[in-house]
Amino acid sequence: MSRKCGRLLFLALFSLCLALTVSQDEFLTRAWDLMSRTPLIDGHNDLPWQLLLQFNNQLNKVDLHRLSTTHTNIPKIKEGRLGAQFWSAFVPCDTQYKDAVRQTLEQIDVIHRMCQKYPDTFMFAYSSQDIMTAFSRNKTASLIGVEGGHSLDSSLGTLRVMYQLGVRYLTLTHSCNTPWADNWRVDAGSEPSLHNGLSAFGKQLIAEMNRLGMLIDLAHVPVTVMNQVLDMSAAPVIFSHSSAYGMCQHKRNVPDDILRRVKEKKGIVMINFANNFVTCSESAKLSDVADHFDYIKKVGGADIIGFGGDYDGVPRVPEGLEDVSKFPKLVAELLRRNWTDTEVEAALGNNLLRVMKKVEDVRDALQTVSPDDVPIPYEEVVNPCRTSHGYPNAAAVPLLSRLTLLLTLSACVQLF
Repeated sequence: MSRKCGRLLFLALFSLCLALTVSQDEFLTRAWDLMSRTPLIDGHNDLPWQLLLQFNNQLNKVDLHRLSTTHTNIPKIKEGRLGAQFWSAFVPCDTQYKDAVRQTLEQIDVIHRMCQKYPDTFMFAYSSQDIMTAFSRNKTASLIGVEGGHSLDSSLGTLRVMYQLGVRYLTLTHSCNTPWADNWRVDAGSEPSLHNGLSAFGKQLIAEMNRLGMLIDLAHVPVTVMNQVLDMSAAPVIFSHSSAYGMCQHKRNVPDDILRRVKEKKGIVMINFANNFVTCSESAKLSDVADHFDYIKKVGGADIIGFGGDYDGVPRVPEGLEDVSKFPKLVAELLRRNWTDTEVEAALGNNLLRVMKKVEDVRDALQTVSPDDVPIPYEEVVNPCRTSHGYPNAAAVPLLSRLTLLLTLSACVQLF
């Protein structure tokens, strides 16, 4: 090859690289612009769980400006243009029938204290309007989701108290059955069904969540429960951190028929970034996550899509989405794939705001309905760690059989 040809080839390659760089910068600039107009609302972040694991919730020993052992800290939040975050108040299934309520309350407490310690960054939010107020003040709206019905200890009173403390969604199960609901592992065949979905008390709880105005999160439930809730809930539902089953056949993901039902009910699926739910393997790339966005858009439309990163709750995240600072790159990738500004803004936050507002509207329409104070039948929760105060006939109820007790007390493998 002559020197002149070599020079021409170099110039051609340089021009191509420059054009690609300019194009990428164009999409990223558009992403930043859209994120300045519409809050990015992420459905699930387990930073509070990391605060418990790493610091035993001693927030005075933590500087979120400098914390380097998590996917989430304040500089990353600001770089990622995170407009609102549902922080997960999660405790594992091995707390069920033991100290789940206490530990969950401590996780709720650490989220409130985080907002109080960093008021220039976080604003606690109780409503859809609070999210927009925080966004107008250039703060990250901070909401709470309780991840797992075992945190309630089968108590509607506990559900109501948690709502009063700011909890705005409940994931019905984590990775274990409760006395009133089956979990996703039933579909995987690794745990037996105890209720064929929801028990009668489980259905009471759904109605009470509608009355309270609490979002119903189906992220960890089997298909039977998904359909039961979609049949009976007066308000739209959410999947706070799930991806598309059609792209990755993991039972934590959402099948096509459910995606179509979510569209009918005007709910939302907030897409999980965890590698195992994105590619069903230990490795994934940003483009693989974008493929889930495209897939769900094709099946259910852009109006049911949101972001549900699951940061700090999973061991592996995709290349290009290493932490919360990378959200704009994913938004830019959607724009590169010819998503319209309206579709991107819907996924960023408008879909979740619409769902939350509808849940609030249903709550307001049910203001004259009294709280449900019918407790779960004692025989459905009896175990050696539970007293029977208030149940007059409890003495006549035998303890569960040894086999059933082992099933109900078995804390499942922790899968976020």
